[in-house]
Amino acid sequence: MGSPSLPATGGVPFRDPALPTGERVDDLLGRLTLDERIALLHQYAPAVPRLGVAAFRTGTEALHGVAWLGTATVFPQAVGLGATWDEDLVREVAEAVSAELRAFHHHRPPVDGIGTPGLQVWAPVVNLLRDPRWGRNEEGYSEDPVHTARLGTAYCRGLAGGHPAYLRTAPVLKHFLAYNNEHDRSVTSSGLRPRVLQEYDLAAFRPVVASGAATGAMAAYNLVNGRPCHVSPLLETELRSWAAPTGHELFCVSDAEAPANLVDPEHYFDDHAEAHAAALKAGIDSFTDLDQDGSTTAGRLREALARGLLDEADIDRAARRHLQLRFRLGEFDPDLDPYSAIGADVIDSPEHRALALRAATASVVLLKNDGLLPLRADRAPRIAVIGPHADTLYEDWYSGTLPYQVGIASGLRAALGAGGGDVVTEEGADRIALRSRTTGDLLAGTTFDVAEWGDGVLTLRDAGTGRHLGRKDDDSLAVDRRVIKTWYVDETFTLEPEPLGEPGTVLLRHVRTGRYAAVDPADGRVRVTADTPRTAERWQRELLRDGTAEARRAAAAADAAIVVLGNHPLINGRETEDRSGTALPGTQEALLRAVAEVRPRTALVVMSSGPFAVDWADEHLPAVVWTSHGGQETGRALAAVLLGEADPAGRLPQTWYRGDDELPHPLDYDVIKAGWTYQYHRTAPLYAFGHGLSYTGFAYRDLRLSAPTTAQDGALDVSVTLSNTGLRPGSEVVQLYVRALDARYEAPRLRLADFRKVRLGPGESREVAFRLPAERLAHWDVATGTFTVDPGAYEVLVARSAEHVVLTAPLTVTGPAPAPRAVAGRRTRAADFDDHTDITLVDATRAAGDAVTPAGSGRPTTLLFRSADLPGVTRFEAEVAREDTGPGGAVLEVRAGDRLIAATAVPVTGGRHTWTTVTTATTSPVDGVHDLRLTLHGDFRLASFRFDSPKVHNA
Repeated sequence: MGSPSLPATGGVPFRDPALPTGERVDDLLGRLTLDERIALLHQYAPAVPRLGVAAFRTGTEALHGVAWLGTATVFPQAVGLGATWDEDLVREVAEAVSAELRAFHHHRPPVDGIGTPGLQVWAPVVNLLRDPRWGRNEEGYSEDPVHTARLGTAYCRGLAGGHPAYLRTAPVLKHFLAYNNEHDRSVTSSGLRPRVLQEYDLAAFRPVVASGAATGAMAAYNLVNGRPCHVSPLLETELRSWAAPTGHELFCVSDAEAPANLVDPEHYFDDHAEAHAAALKAGIDSFTDLDQDGSTTAGRLREALARGLLDEADIDRAARRHLQLRFRLGEFDPDLDPYSAIGADVIDSPEHRALALRAATASVVLLKNDGLLPLRADRAPRIAVIGPHADTLYEDWYSGTLPYQVGIASGLRAALGAGGGDVVTEEGADRIALRSRTTGDLLAGTTFDVAEWGDGVLTLRDAGTGRHLGRKDDDSLAVDRRVIKTWYVDETFTLEPEPLGEPGTVLLRHVRTGRYAAVDPADGRVRVTADTPRTAERWQRELLRDGTAEARRAAAAADAAIVVLGNHPLINGRETEDRSGTALPGTQEALLRAVAEVRPRTALVVMSSGPFAVDWADEHLPAVVWTSHGGQETGRALAAVLLGEADPAGRLPQTWYRGDDELPHPLDYDVIKAGWTYQYHRTAPLYAFGHGLSYTGFAYRDLRLSAPTTAQDGALDVSVTLSNTGLRPGSEVVQLYVRALDARYEAPRLRLADFRKVRLGPGESREVAFRLPAERLAHWDVATGTFTVDPGAYEVLVARSAEHVVLTAPLTVTGPAPAPRAVAGRRTRAADFDDHTDITLVDATRAAGDAVTPAGSGRPTTLLFRSADLPGVTRFEAEVAREDTGPGGAVLEVRAGDRLIAATAVPVTGGRHTWTTVTTATTSPVDGVHDLRLTLHGDFRLASFRFDSPKVHNA
């Protein structure tokens, strides 16, 4: 297909490939009318036939395969790719994905029939997996910024290709910034203190952008410190500042419908013209809104121009970035584009199938093994594969359409068939009938196999056809959908007890609408229309087949059992829906225990989009394995690992917490204070970040540092010898961590500095070397607003996981000791605290700046500023805002140590962004270095403060 053919317009500078790209872009930009330039700022940019410029569409989903365009190779979910810890493999996967997208672009019409599949790719996702309950956990690589950035860079490089002038596809990083919850995602604010911002969330984006591998970024739906990400100053002050040295500007896009969210539901701006102008000025170049309708966006931008909220330079800046990207994609040089000859035969090609198998195999993590694995056909000739995932694969929202499926039972059967092994499959699902108490008819005239996906949420699958019961637009129920993959999932239900406790009688409740099934007295049809249990139909639940009993029989007759449990990636944890917890669905846990009771030689395989608390399995079973939803080759990959044809090479990309470990609130983004991730979590996990076992043994020795000391801006070499002590080849991930000892700030328990995946043959040894710049030891110094490497004692650690350190070496950083924090004669931002109690971070203005306010608990809020130098200070002032009087007064108190040195009432300023300065004398001159505490009583905002001293000139 390719781009639509348009009239040739040779002889103009923008068509001359000999000219610098900047000159060509400027020439084309100058030929476009204002309306044509504005039109470029929507996702669906129309063609300009008079100039021979084709239509252009931003954004094709390609997170782990080309999505939404039809059948394509499906690789493991991103979290599964993260488990490989293999940058070369991740780059190869991205190369295959981008080649398939090029093939779709040139040869296949889009499923929706609109335009041509675009070459700008909305991937990878580099949001950190802070909370394993996040509904989109499968989209990220890791909870660690170093690991995420390394794999994100590799995926971007694979997507972009290696040509110096032209891109194969244009990778866009998602989602900027601190996006890790789904519930109310468009109105929730992620509170990021400066250390968390700089050391954690930005740290995943910074290296990818600075490397030049990414061509753009997508703003996130959420707010950060009270300000929507689509108008965040960080788009310019951080993202684009990192890209500047690469010579290419980032092209930043909005998420779908997010521009409109700025007005409703966020109510951050009064109207859409004002909101669009603010987003454009903040750095958004392309508006993804109202599907193909670009006229509304264009009208809002024209209104903003007419009202003086924008000028043409703002339009031109975004339009120029749009055109720069298209030139790099080769659109205007079709004869020079090195990727234009990619044919349709690459889609699901034999080479890509082999790569999908290799990636799926490399992503499998062996969590526990007491000798059951690998299975041997001579010792276990009959294997029972049991559970809802026994031989079924699933597509997630951002996966392509599976060209074929090899489930785990099928993979084992194929692998064992030649040797006479026997594989028995048993799903373990109850088969039931639901009979109307009113009519006596069976629901949908059929029987159902029931699967539970957590919190009692069920799917009802027709026992004869395999299709799911679902609600239709007219509220009727039908059995018609084999694959659950729609934005609104209407195939989930709960069976609730009859209110009066009548035995065997249940109510059928539809999850998405919350309504109950009822029989329409007019025509006898069943519809989801009852708002209360009182008006709902009563159903007699008839158990036709006991799935657990069948599973027990299959396990008892086998030599070993493999129980395959986990999540459905579109139910109870997906985009728009977080998980409520990390426990296995109740019926799945019960099935596992029932099978293990009759067949102790049972291995649990968790196939999931993220961690589960499998405490019981870890304590009672001989083997536990994890895989993500690994794509079309999942079954062959698992079979290879379970049977020992492949060594389990995956390592966990995030912590698996214990079931009784109470996790922080999902909206607590302060990883330091809340104790998120391996860096700050104090309770021992079930399985640690970086954990994964092998079928062979590895030994570490001879950890060496090239020097025992380094300067604050220095670097050193680290080496360690790794040996395979076993009788078979295997892969190990050598993980290099660092930690500060006796730090003046709350330092991580340890922090990943580097890693290397190494494959060794039996008895083979290899020296693994790392270059460790001192900057890997840095923390964000809130007193100076920069990354700082404090002098002092550190440790360099080599580990098999964050909880399995094998070797350590001391390291001393030399240099001048940090000075006390200077607070006299200069403005100190309130958000630059060292510690706090009960604060919320908010926006100082709509455009820039952060402030703090009490968290609303009614208790005072305290900010701690450590080691503040108070050289005879006599006067204190603070920048405050107070919207209304509210209950009680508002007072700001200041203490040096335990001594109250200042207190001032805070007046009503009339708005949360309306600031005034309050001033008061200190109770007496204050001298020396003290821990400074500011306590906020009442409902107001504090942006900054300062002290005056006759000894210090104002800055």
